[in-house]
Amino acid sequence: MSGPAGSGKSTMVDQLLEKSPVPLEMSISATTRPKRPNEVDGVHYHFLAPAEFEKRRTQNEFIECAEVHRSGYWYGTLYSEISRIQSLGKWVLLEIDVEGALNLMKLYPEALSIFLKTPSIDEYESRLRNRGTESEEVLQRRLRTAKDELKLADSYRHQVINDDLGRAVAEICNIIATREAEFHAR
Repeated sequence: MSGPAGSGKSTMVDQLLEKSPVPLEMSISATTRPKRPNEVDGVHYHFLAPAEFEKRRTQNEFIECAEVHRSGYWYGTLYSEISRIQSLGKWVLLEIDVEGALNLMKLYPEALSIFLKTPSIDEYESRLRNRGTESEEVLQRRLRTAKDELKLADSYRHQVINDDLGRAVAEICNIIATREAEFHAR
């Protein structure tokens, strides 16, 4: 699942982990950005020093990675995270940026991809401002990125508008249930 900053991905993930019709586990991404207050290493992200991230990147330990939002910070999905979750017999849930998702869809064309969006670009701005976690410069950069990412929404198998959380969660659960039924019908 991906979508622009402010689309509600984190809230959606929390809901899906509770309500999914299949056992899901969130893949914990790695990043070089500093921890925010209340974030825990190994729970919210694997916080890596830039040199460690680069070492792992050159050793091909990432299924995908990129500098996100032109921020100078790198994010990526470790192969070891995917293997860990699959070994538990669970579906892997990735909350990743659009660039990473597009790279994964090239590697795994059968992957279930969902683009989460709000009803309008104004809603992204409102949600980002209400967070109060970014400077005006970062906020404007994220809004520019959101506009670019919205142009790529058609690359995903599914698009879900997060205008009502309960409805959007139910829609995604239905998408997952349908995919599971198709998988078992093979």
